[in-house]
Amino acid sequence: MPHTPPFARFEWLIAWRYIRAKRAEGGVSTMTWISLIGITLAVFALIATLAIRSGFRAEFVDTILGANAHVTVYEQTPIQGTDQFTRIISDYAALTDRISKVPGVTRAAPLVRQQVMANRGTENAGVEVFGITEADLRAVPRIANPEEAVGSLDNFAQGIAIGSGVARELGVTVGDRIKLISPNGVRTAMGTSPRVSVYPVEYIFTAGRYDIDKTRVYMPLEEAQVFFNREGVADEIEVMVADPDRVEEVMPGILAAAGDYAYLWSWRDSAGAFLRALTVEDNVMFVLLSILVLIASMNIISGLIMLVKNKGRDIGILRTMGLTEGSILRIFFICGAGIGTVGTVLGLILGCLFALYIDPIFSFVNYVAGGGVWDPEIRGIYALPAQLQLGDVLSSVVLSLGLSWIVTIFPARRAARMNPVEALRYE
Repeated sequence: MPHTPPFARFEWLIAWRYIRAKRAEGGVSTMTWISLIGITLAVFALIATLAIRSGFRAEFVDTILGANAHVTVYEQTPIQGTDQFTRIISDYAALTDRISKVPGVTRAAPLVRQQVMANRGTENAGVEVFGITEADLRAVPRIANPEEAVGSLDNFAQGIAIGSGVARELGVTVGDRIKLISPNGVRTAMGTSPRVSVYPVEYIFTAGRYDIDKTRVYMPLEEAQVFFNREGVADEIEVMVADPDRVEEVMPGILAAAGDYAYLWSWRDSAGAFLRALTVEDNVMFVLLSILVLIASMNIISGLIMLVKNKGRDIGILRTMGLTEGSILRIFFICGAGIGTVGTVLGLILGCLFALYIDPIFSFVNYVAGGGVWDPEIRGIYALPAQLQLGDVLSSVVLSLGLSWIVTIFPARRAARMNPVEALRYE
């Protein structure tokens, strides 16, 4: 037989005939379908899980960076004549100006930040008040441009802005008035008595994080200074940087500008433990789902071993006709690799469609389950997100193709090394 190039047309034709052969003809069509479905589901599960993982992390980090300081600057200044310290920032205007000039810093804003009780009628809620100027509030992305909003920041100077969770708990809407009750209020000769003030709600926002929407209230800075006995001072400086992922590179400059008594707290310090836990969970899930892909690939070995056994007579005849061991190996390799490739492509399509249409799919699952499938109070965000990333998709495809192609080699080599005399002896 003349020399033929690898993966010649006749090798593909023989492999295709073997794959689609019915059981009555000595084929293993049932095992072919089982292998194909197994690979498809495994790749689908891997891509869908990686997309949800990436989407959850991206949404979680975005809600942190979009509604919170990237770096918070505090001061711990010693009180002269005592061994005590104060965290009040008296020269906040100059400090804010110095920090805003640090390379990499996009905005610095003084804040008055305290926890109080909000009340309307018989409803009460513990809230955290942020005293901030209107200009600085408009620069907070998740507040100025939230997922949902009622009212406008145009009248912020005459009232307050509250999260949708606070509004829901108190049963208020824009135009209603709520009481804020601070335990550290009016100083009198008899001591400090609680301070109670009433404010109209001018703006209700949904930042996308359950804990923020349920507890946060924004108040004009000057009003907050009066309400919390912080006239002329601030509690902290909120700093935003151009690249939050590289915030550690900007922090030394911020610390140098802030002075000797300053200390910093970055968004990685506050969310670092949770993000590290997510990373560990991501790695574990990838390993577990990779094992699932390996198990699905093992079905290809089972099918090919049965195919080789059933096609022993054909192999003997092909060898006596002049086919080399390499041709036989490639024929059975095409059978197994073809199943793995088609299954991978189908799984890729299903996984991408799942990630793209996760909202209607999740809504359907939630409807069938009667609601309550996703609890934002536990998970922090309101919906199950998914985000396709090229790296995740490529790693899934490479893993599936690599495993399915590699495991195919072993039964294909067994077929190639079959002795044609032994194969035809009992035929």
